[in-house]
Amino acid sequence: MKYLVILIVFACFSYNSNSKKNVILNEGEIKGIVKDTLIVIGANQTDMYLSILKGKRVGITANQTSVIFKENTKNSYMHLVDSLILLNINITKVFAPEHGFRGKADAGEHITDGVDTETGLPIISLYGENSKPSKKIIEDIDVMVFDIQDVGVRFYTYISTLHYIMEACAELNIPVIVLDRSNPNGHYIDGPMLEEDVKSFVGMHPVPIVYGMTIGEYTKMINGEKWLENGIQCDLTVVPLKNYTYDSEYDLPIKPSPNLPNAMSINLYPSLCFFEGTDVSCGRGTETQFQIFGAPFLPKQSFDFSFTPEPNFGAKSPKHQGQLCFGRDLTQTKKLSEVNLSWLIEAYKLAPQKELFFNKFFPKLAGTKNLQKQIENGLLVEEIRKTWQSGLNSFNKVREKYLLYN
Repeated sequence: MKYLVILIVFACFSYNSNSKKNVILNEGEIKGIVKDTLIVIGANQTDMYLSILKGKRVGITANQTSVIFKENTKNSYMHLVDSLILLNINITKVFAPEHGFRGKADAGEHITDGVDTETGLPIISLYGENSKPSKKIIEDIDVMVFDIQDVGVRFYTYISTLHYIMEACAELNIPVIVLDRSNPNGHYIDGPMLEEDVKSFVGMHPVPIVYGMTIGEYTKMINGEKWLENGIQCDLTVVPLKNYTYDSEYDLPIKPSPNLPNAMSINLYPSLCFFEGTDVSCGRGTETQFQIFGAPFLPKQSFDFSFTPEPNFGAKSPKHQGQLCFGRDLTQTKKLSEVNLSWLIEAYKLAPQKELFFNKFFPKLAGTKNLQKQIENGLLVEEIRKTWQSGLNSFNKVREKYLLYN
């Protein structure tokens, strides 16, 4: 396994102020960096974007993962907002996605506007009723910075927040700078394609569940494929990663959200999140979220593991709270390189009341109504996966146009 260290880098980079859509900043030579051993995130490459921000009124879309790492360590860091304030950048507003600016809210919890106690900056919530910032809110911004750690999964809502930020800024000709970050699920592409009739905030674009792109590449794809309303395009600049490959081992030093506590949960998330559309728990209310599954109604004799969900950080009212659930412990699972359907199918087959197994949210998570029907009709995993192949082939052709790290 290749261990990667994040390094703060200050070097000379160039920016063309006359550039138009989909600008990708080109790095200069940096001495002392050994290729394929160090990943340098976009946020750390301040010399690539500080000149664009100087003298401007800056908005920042960020959460707890939006940090700059200190030299030679990934465990010592400063929040991007705090760092830019020290560099005399005029930040006027912070825009917060699901879970809030400091990442403490439950999944789906309504986040209200407020003030950041550490900086005094106004915080605008982009989750709930105001997922797209209004013209009035952003009209006094000259440039928007987007810097959030993604996990490369379609129903992870930060890419929906990204979409609406781009759309709102495009409508007012406000440039957007995206600071790229590694994708911990970047090593594979899999799952059914999103279908238009189940489009929602947990799935806005015609992509598979796992899409194998960084947030910067995904931004380029939204722009290039004209997925914003009325086909408008954003004045976009991406600050790319250094020394990143899609197979890079990258253990996130900060939880991307409250219920993804470690690398195992992030890897299992594309497969276990299906249970959010059922009456089965995927571990919210435990210390092993998205690493276990179970329910009180699953037969005890068929499973060798049990747990009891209780309120905790990130899950104030977990599914089956206070009830003993029987299921599987997946904490020792080998790293996945495909979406696993076997756990979902197993739970469905053993559920005593199959008509109550799926809920209305499931098709939105799956991105299609077909998966539920296929499972109810008893199709095997291999048969279901074959129905994804045509869509995946088409997507790969689209994806190829926007890759930065071939």
